[in-house]
Amino acid sequence: MKMFWIPIDRSIDVPLIRQVYQHIRERILDGELRAGDKLPSTRELASDLDVSRNVILEAYDQLLAEGFIETRKGSGTFIASGTYLAGHKKVHVPLFVYRCQDGNKHNDVINFRSGIPELDLFPRRTWTKLSHSIWTETSSSAFGYDLPEGRQELRNVLSRYLLKTRGVYCHPEQLVITSGATQALTLVARLLLSTGDEVIMEDPITNDIQTIFASQGASLYPIPVDGDGMKTSLLPENKKPKFVFATPSHQFPLGGTLPIQRRIELINYARETGGYIIEDDYDSEFRYEGPPVSSLQGLESEHVIYIGSFSKILSPALRMGYVILPPQLIESCRRLKWFTDLHTPSPNQLILARFIGEGYLERHTSRMKKLYRNRRDVLIRCLKAVFPEQVKILGESTGLHLVVEFHERSFSKEELERMLHFGVRVYPVEDHAIEKGKHRNRLILGYGHLKPEEIEEGIARLHRAVAGRL
Repeated sequence: MKMFWIPIDRSIDVPLIRQVYQHIRERILDGELRAGDKLPSTRELASDLDVSRNVILEAYDQLLAEGFIETRKGSGTFIASGTYLAGHKKVHVPLFVYRCQDGNKHNDVINFRSGIPELDLFPRRTWTKLSHSIWTETSSSAFGYDLPEGRQELRNVLSRYLLKTRGVYCHPEQLVITSGATQALTLVARLLLSTGDEVIMEDPITNDIQTIFASQGASLYPIPVDGDGMKTSLLPENKKPKFVFATPSHQFPLGGTLPIQRRIELINYARETGGYIIEDDYDSEFRYEGPPVSSLQGLESEHVIYIGSFSKILSPALRMGYVILPPQLIESCRRLKWFTDLHTPSPNQLILARFIGEGYLERHTSRMKKLYRNRRDVLIRCLKAVFPEQVKILGESTGLHLVVEFHERSFSKEELERMLHFGVRVYPVEDHAIEKGKHRNRLILGYGHLKPEEIEEGIARLHRAVAGRL
């Protein structure tokens, strides 16, 4: 019998049975253990490895069940024939992927990441109450396969809610419920784009959205933004884009709000080119200065595809979003949604429908708006106190982030990494730019998830990190 040794590592989070099974399996597939070779007895191998005999018994049972080995009565356990796989590469990842890693390397870092709500204030008690009601009282038919466009209950209540709060005009049949805005954007991209198609986008704009459209083979045509959002006067006359992507109520990341003159210009452009406008309305509920801004979709429903989610209002973990489509795209989008994942989980839709319909969402939004306004004010006060005459603040009227523009300064990757050593993480606008080099002095500071004292300490750390070079 060949010398037989299996390296056992008790420091990793992989059961010993799995380790023994995996090592023998790899040796068989590689041809190191060949058909007819005899394996040690379970008692002998357990003694050699200093493990329980049950470990070896269960590992052998698994190998036997998968056909790698065979037993011969009175003779022992042998490698079965036909188990060598030419060109097989040993798999090491399963044995080490669970090794404990230092996930708290920057645990003390104050992270100004944008787009994160205050998760500590998620309405757990109300959500739990509604969840219990749905799971115990709803007809069993709600727990089977469902419609790809989503539950009728949610689409009905959501259409009324969006009309009241965002000035969106749509029939419930125009709504498709999605697993967050990311899926909604992906569905639209797959629905409208082919390789070589051109899309017009605000610049800068979320890098993730650029990736979604580019992954469908689209070419991105950037239009710069200013304090009023997309510069619609720069829309090209010689293009026939599939769509124009815009965040008119709160441009990301610079924060501008598209005025009515530019909205009309954008709508006329879509009508003339025969394309669509994708309106991403991602956090416009939290507007702190002036009256709420109505949606672009409320002005033109035939050419506007409206996308929203509940990630910023409630929690990203819910993975609940929606897309509102012009009538001519409804059936195609429903089919595509079905091919993607059949439908968004029905119980969560029913809970959300109750949460909206019984007024909880509006009360929660009102409460959070006051909280975020206070945190925004703390951030602005700290920035002005720590960096007097050195910064300009952009996009502070809406949302969960603002942009700070430093005078006569350009942030390199090395400097941003150095800030981590001072215990603060910030995000450059430049990362979201299509045309690079125009926003190197601008940083995105998200504040929705940070307590006032964390904001104060974070800005103090940021000052210490850059003070010597301002």
